[in-house]
Amino acid sequence: MTQPLRIVFAGTPEFAAEHLQAMLASRHQIIAVYTQPDRPAGRGQKLLSSAVKQLALKHELPVHQPATLRDAAAQAALAALEADLLVVVAYGLILPQAVLDIPRLGCINSHASLLPRWRGAAPIQRAIEAGDSVSGVTVMQMEAGLDTGPMLLEAHTPIGPEDTGGSLHDRLAALGAQTVVQALDELAAGILQAIPQNDALATYAHKLNKDEARIDWSRPAVELERRIRAFHPWPICHTSLHGEPLKIHATRLGEGQGVPGSILAASKDGLTVACGEGALQVTRLQLPGGKPLAFAELFNSRREQFAPDTLLGA
Repeated sequence: MTQPLRIVFAGTPEFAAEHLQAMLASRHQIIAVYTQPDRPAGRGQKLLSSAVKQLALKHELPVHQPATLRDAAAQAALAALEADLLVVVAYGLILPQAVLDIPRLGCINSHASLLPRWRGAAPIQRAIEAGDSVSGVTVMQMEAGLDTGPMLLEAHTPIGPEDTGGSLHDRLAALGAQTVVQALDELAAGILQAIPQNDALATYAHKLNKDEARIDWSRPAVELERRIRAFHPWPICHTSLHGEPLKIHATRLGEGQGVPGSILAASKDGLTVACGEGALQVTRLQLPGGKPLAFAELFNSRREQFAPDTLLGA
């Protein structure tokens, strides 16, 4: 059997923590962990450690949290670890070429798309929003470009008609964890072959922002239904009702036509709203100060608020 690899892991959110957990259970040695500095969070703005840091401390691993990897001191500290490989998963800091060159075998990354489709920050949500039928994870050799490095290994999963950003995230986290361990074993054995990406097929997954989560009812219902699933559980699509914000948690395609944003019908089955093309039936929503509820739970007590011809988003 080939020698286990000495690995430095760099990652921050839960998606990355699941990869780290799988690597800790592998035969390879995690010698140190890099993660983003603690951030203030919540109403009290207390400093919160990342999911990766919490897992690393649980396993008594050395944790490094530099604000940047561009300065010489941070690079020297990484070099002193004498790692065979740096594994990067949703780390959130740019790795300059000087860092990529430090480990003996370079740096690899687990990215939540089938590259070269959906390079960038939000590949999971953009795949659902675009109506892709399949997603997956690509393990690639890192280079200075954004998600442009040669591909080492990939794994696929279908995108179902009810998948949300959250459900696909969780499935890809598990799939990526499994795939990156396989990549480590094959890399240690020297049997992985790097395949260059076809840049002509590349698409870019722009970072999500709250502004684009506001529903434009003039858009086709099919497009809005996908976006509502893609943007759940964050940033959650929203509109307004009688001037107050209304979060939309779940919909399905409905029937009818009318002025975009106007309520066509309301029943225990859902709230049917006209779109630029077709209609959406809202099945789960959230009023200001309330919790997400099935529309059936709101219909009896607030029926007058959802009268036909009421305009959402006005």
